[in-house]
Amino acid sequence: MNTFSELVGSRRGWIDEVLAPWCRVAARSDLLQAQEEWLDIAGKVDAESTLWTWAWSRFPVLVYEGLPGLNETNPVQVTLADGRAVSGFPDARAGEPGELVLIGTGEPSSTHGPFSIDEIDSVAAAESADS
Repeated sequence: MNTFSELVGSRRGWIDEVLAPWCRVAARSDLLQAQEEWLDIAGKVDAESTLWTWAWSRFPVLVYEGLPGLNETNPVQVTLADGRAVSGFPDARAGEPGELVLIGTGEPSSTHGPFSIDEIDSVAAAESADS
């Protein structure tokens, strides 16, 4: 590497080819550890906008391409590793980092979770927000 533009390209390549893919498969405990060192690892970027958005992108329906954080606008059905299934709208403000909470639409409104990213098997778009 001889030029600044080559350095920048190398860093961008590392982020795109190593860091973001790692976030998509890492365990919650590793993601929480990375969050503590995020400024040193990723630079001057917000962990919520990068680390956690990349982590949740392992379930594409939970993120909206180009926007940080969880997509709260559409109901989803979450299937957990133990076989349980719950539906609702993701609530990005509820739970701790790496946890998903769903808001149902029943009377009265119910919440489901928090569910660790590690215990979620799959997430799909749902037609109804109640389970």
